[in-house]
Amino acid sequence: MVPAKDFKRRMVVEIDGAPHMIEHIQVQTPSARGAATLYKVKARNLKTKNRVEKAYRGTDSLNESSFERKPIQYLYRDADDLHFMDSGDFSQFSFKADDLADQIPFLTENMPGIEALVVDDEVIAIDLPDTIEMTIVETAPGVRGNSATGRTKPATLVTGHVVQVPEHLEEGTTVRVDTRTGEYLGRV
Repeated sequence: MVPAKDFKRRMVVEIDGAPHMIEHIQVQTPSARGAATLYKVKARNLKTKNRVEKAYRGTDSLNESSFERKPIQYLYRDADDLHFMDSGDFSQFSFKADDLADQIPFLTENMPGIEALVVDDEVIAIDLPDTIEMTIVETAPGVRGNSATGRTKPATLVTGHVVQVPEHLEEGTTVRVDTRTGEYLGRV
């Protein structure tokens, strides 16, 4: 059982008897004394792909969904689908691009650390590592001497995802990105 106060993005929990992946959590702190903090959760049913919105008190809890994790490899993308391979038995499977819209900006071919979430021998979702390393392919030229300022500039990564990076970073620099928030974490 996981209490609502410990919910995290991309956690897989049982809601109404089905596995759901938490996509967004909004915490509402009450202004009145004695009132409970509310955790508004947006989650996606991993089998039907439907989205649900529920509210829980901090003391409410849900069961973590029982599933198996298997290491997989991202192979390629065609017009509608993304194709993956099971690293154990080399079987291939695909997902509709729409189902993985939040994860596409962080997927690169042969990327390490991707896992499939499997229930009853069926792959129901993929899980990315919390942090990944990517190369900046386009950004304004770095300004010498600006490494001490807190100013940032947009940088386009190899997948097309845009992050705010410190002003002194150049094209070709490898950076670490948080896949849960999409934000720049640091230089590699």
